[in-house]
Amino acid sequence: MNIHEYQAKALLRSYGAPVSDGRVVLRAEEAKTAAGEMDGPLWVVKAQIHAGGRGKGSFKEAGAGEAGGVRLAKSVEEAAEEAKRMLGRTLVTKQTGPAGKQVNRIYIEDGSGIEKEFYLALLVDRQTSRVSFVASTEGGMDIEEVAESTPEKILSFSVDPATGYQPFHGRRIAFNLGLEGKQVKQCVSLMGTLYKMFLEKDMEMLEINPLIITDAGDLKCLDAKMGFDGNAIYRHADIAELRDTTEEDPKEL
Repeated sequence: MNIHEYQAKALLRSYGAPVSDGRVVLRAEEAKTAAGEMDGPLWVVKAQIHAGGRGKGSFKEAGAGEAGGVRLAKSVEEAAEEAKRMLGRTLVTKQTGPAGKQVNRIYIEDGSGIEKEFYLALLVDRQTSRVSFVASTEGGMDIEEVAESTPEKILSFSVDPATGYQPFHGRRIAFNLGLEGKQVKQCVSLMGTLYKMFLEKDMEMLEINPLIITDAGDLKCLDAKMGFDGNAIYRHADIAELRDTTEEDPKEL
């Protein structure tokens, strides 16, 4: 079971992970108020669908404009206008197929100054049934493309469940990404938080792409995707409530 980015960000926030302030918008008339609750001076307006590649996607309808499903705005009014353009329109990405998906939710969040972008994921290694970390300096890109073109830029290792997550795991990732000073400590803490959340919520996949260094020199989760073990959802009423059946293939329900 997958959830939307804004839901994943709320879960990250509840565990103390660093994410931007944001608001979800379901109706066009809510957009201006939502954007006005954030400081700016830059807003990011994101279409919410269960598919990757939103920023590079395109809308079927001309009224949505030529930009993709992730747009920057420099005023509250512009953020609201972009949200209105996308709501109810059909976004086509590499992962949706030609039919695309209708955008029924928009997430507006504070923009972040970005110094560097990284890729980070936690996955269940099917061969060992262990949790694996995957990290790369090539943030913001499709990790499959990175694996094909420059596999040496990907760090991957699993965690022994007998010991669980240890600080050296976080340091290994930090040094591989070239982090320095306070960023190493932040990385060790964040990786521990993500590992704890992954286990407690019975996740199958947790992807932060990109994980960034802000212009203030701090780590932040700029985007988030989460997938949960469908056989364990009965243990997590809070996660079950996040299900959006309009995003799922009826044949798989």
